[in-house]
Amino acid sequence: MARIHASIVDLIGGTPLLELQNYRRKRGLGARILVKVEYLNPAGSVKDRIAWALVRDAEERGLLKPGGRIVDVTSGNTGIGLAAVAAARGYGAKFYASDNISPDKIRLLEHFGAEIVKVENSFFLDPNALEKITERIRAENPEAHFTDQLANPANPKIHYETTGPEIWRDADGQVDAFVAGVGTGGTISGAGRYLRERNPSIRLVVSEPGPGSLPTEEDPYPAEIDGVHKVTEVEAFQLPGNYDGSLVDEVIALETAEAAEAARALAREEGILAGTSAGATLHAATLLARRPEFEGKTIVALLPDSGERYLNARAFRLAEPQAALQAAE
Repeated sequence: MARIHASIVDLIGGTPLLELQNYRRKRGLGARILVKVEYLNPAGSVKDRIAWALVRDAEERGLLKPGGRIVDVTSGNTGIGLAAVAAARGYGAKFYASDNISPDKIRLLEHFGAEIVKVENSFFLDPNALEKITERIRAENPEAHFTDQLANPANPKIHYETTGPEIWRDADGQVDAFVAGVGTGGTISGAGRYLRERNPSIRLVVSEPGPGSLPTEEDPYPAEIDGVHKVTEVEAFQLPGNYDGSLVDEVIALETAEAAEAARALAREEGILAGTSAGATLHAATLLARRPEFEGKTIVALLPDSGERYLNARAFRLAEPQAALQAAE
C-alpha cells in the first residue's frame, strides 16, 4: 500500500529513541542513556514540532490568512522550522536573531526564504531584552502574525501531546530521568509534565550554560551553546513564559567546551552528528548516569538538532585539537 504524504508537516514527530551502548560501555556508566534523536524531523530539529503547532494554532484561530506573514525572535532552530512550515503553507517569514548564532543557521533561514534582522548580541545583556525585542517586533511588523514562541501555550502543549508520549511509549514506560535544555522552555515543561504524570518519581533535569559560556559586557561574543539559556539566578520576568520551573528537580551547569566534547563523542562513538545543545544534554545525562542512585536506571536525553548547522561555529570546534583549531582560524 502506498504511503505518500501531502506536506512536510505530516513528517513531523515520531522520532526514534536510541540507546548509547558504545558511549555507556566506554565510560562504564551504571545507567542506560537513551537519546531522542530530534534532528530526524523534516527541517532538522525539535523546533519543527512547535513550528507547526504555532502555525496551526494561528490558522485555527483565524490569525493567519492565505499569503500572510509570520514573525518572531529566534536563536535559529525555531526560525528554521517556522520558515520551512511557512514555505509549505504559503506564508512569508521574518526573524530577529542574535548576530552570534551559528552562521550555518543564518544560511538555512535564508535558504528557506526568510528575512533575517540581526540583533547585536550585547542587546540581550539587558534584563528587559525579551520585553524590548517583543515590543520592537510588534511595532515594526504590525501586519504580520507574531508567533511568540517563548510564551505561546501551543508550544508546551505540542510537547505534552507528542514528545512526552513518544518517549514513554518507546521506552516502554521505563524512564527514571529526563534531561533537556531550555530555549523556549516548551520541551521540559510539556514533555516533562507528561512524563511526571506517568512516573511521579521521575527526575526532570535542565542543562544550562555556565558563566564562561555566557555573554558579558567585557566579552559579548563568547563561544555560546546556541539556543540554550540560563534559568538559575535569573529574575522570573527574564525567563521564557513557557518555562515551568516548578517541574524541574535539578539544573546542571556546564561550559561550551564540555558540550562540544560530548557532541564529538556522539559522532565518533555512536555515529550521531548532533549539535552543541545536544552535547549539553548528553553531558548532563552522563553526570547523572555516574551517580550510584542511578545504577540500573534509564535516563532519556533530548538531542535537539544536527551538528551540520554548527560546522562553521567556533563553539562546535572547541573539542578539536588546538593545532587544528589554530589552522582553521
